[in-house]
Amino acid sequence: MNYSEAMSFIHSVEWQGSRPGLERITELSEMMSHPEGSFSAVHVAGTNGKGSFCAMLASVLHAAGYKTGLFTSPYIEFFEERMQINGRMIGRDELADIVTDIAPLCERMSDKPTEFELITAVGFEYFRRNHVDIAVIECGMGGRLDSTNILPPPLLSVITGISLDHVQFLGNTISAIAGEKAGIIKPHSPVLFGGNSPDAEKVISETAESRGCEYRKKDLSKLKNVKYGIDGSVFTYGNYENVRIPLAGAYQPENAASVIEAVRILNRRGLKISEKALRTGLADVSWKGRFEVLHRDPTVIFDGGHNEEGIAAAVRSAKLCLDRKPVIISGVLRDKDHKKMASEISEIADTVFTVTPSSVRALSAADYADDYAETGVAAHPCGSFSEAVSKGYALAARKGSPLLCVGSLYSYADFKNALKKLTENGGEAT
Repeated sequence: MNYSEAMSFIHSVEWQGSRPGLERITELSEMMSHPEGSFSAVHVAGTNGKGSFCAMLASVLHAAGYKTGLFTSPYIEFFEERMQINGRMIGRDELADIVTDIAPLCERMSDKPTEFELITAVGFEYFRRNHVDIAVIECGMGGRLDSTNILPPPLLSVITGISLDHVQFLGNTISAIAGEKAGIIKPHSPVLFGGNSPDAEKVISETAESRGCEYRKKDLSKLKNVKYGIDGSVFTYGNYENVRIPLAGAYQPENAASVIEAVRILNRRGLKISEKALRTGLADVSWKGRFEVLHRDPTVIFDGGHNEEGIAAAVRSAKLCLDRKPVIISGVLRDKDHKKMASEISEIADTVFTVTPSSVRALSAADYADDYAETGVAAHPCGSFSEAVSKGYALAARKGSPLLCVGSLYSYADFKNALKKLTENGGEAT
């Protein structure tokens, strides 16, 4: 297969759908001679913050001299972002080679793997072929029945913030969802909780204790002297003073605090991560779509907050990092609490331009604009991202306000492409 054929195979209708369970990925892994057993791992679950945490920790491990894999989802702009080694995405030729080798195995299975299960197998095989020392593995959804959970006991299991999301699969309470996330906890592997929910912590800490695991959590009382800005944050955590991260967003210092706690555990498990490597890794990290500044004058920011907690974090970030109310471009999925999200966004919005994200689960721009009717903020439905970016950019430039796109990670590529076309044309719509 070439790259195009490999991508067509991965996205084939035959593999579509979400069917939680480990039977198919276990069968496929056995036929592949268990690539997941070829590297040490840090396994990460959570509703919000897990992608940023994974990116930070992988950057720190790379700075410490380890050949480091990173497996994340969903991708933001390029499919190859899902699997990286030392900050570089998998090459298209290598991706095609691996899919070529795995495809016949999938065809032999009577119960075919899902798309994500196939992607997981590709990622694990990529790490095996390149002899990574350690890989940071992000769950796709949940934890207990997520295909990444075929990993053997990891060096560390991490569970980040937990909120109500994917309730049709994971449960409709924080405790139920925490129980699913806690399914990644393996006997005698240390556990780190990076969230703030007491209900979630109770479930996770009790699960850790029942499986004989060391349990730790980040200590927010140690997080002090935080200085926020659109270029990142500087903070103190315990004995680590003036730690710098280039990721903007009110939530990133807390994610970095979890990384510091993770490093302490990993060092006790035999890794050698110096304070210099920790600081360098955090200072060098990059992660798309999380309160990311894409343009200056006017300031244009994208944040992938896509559920209640994510939107609340984006709103808090705007309040802390911006000096004026932003013009908003927003599109959301209909299976989210979009009325609550509109209410949150209205707290900071100057004006809102609504769009329809590129997803079968998208809420229409017109229906989403109706959600703002009771907030007192003007909302204008747009027929395309190009229209929304053109109108939003012009209004932000005229008012001297920032422009913030928020509501769905699926919007990133459409928004960025529309912004690029507009700015290349001098800010004028084509």
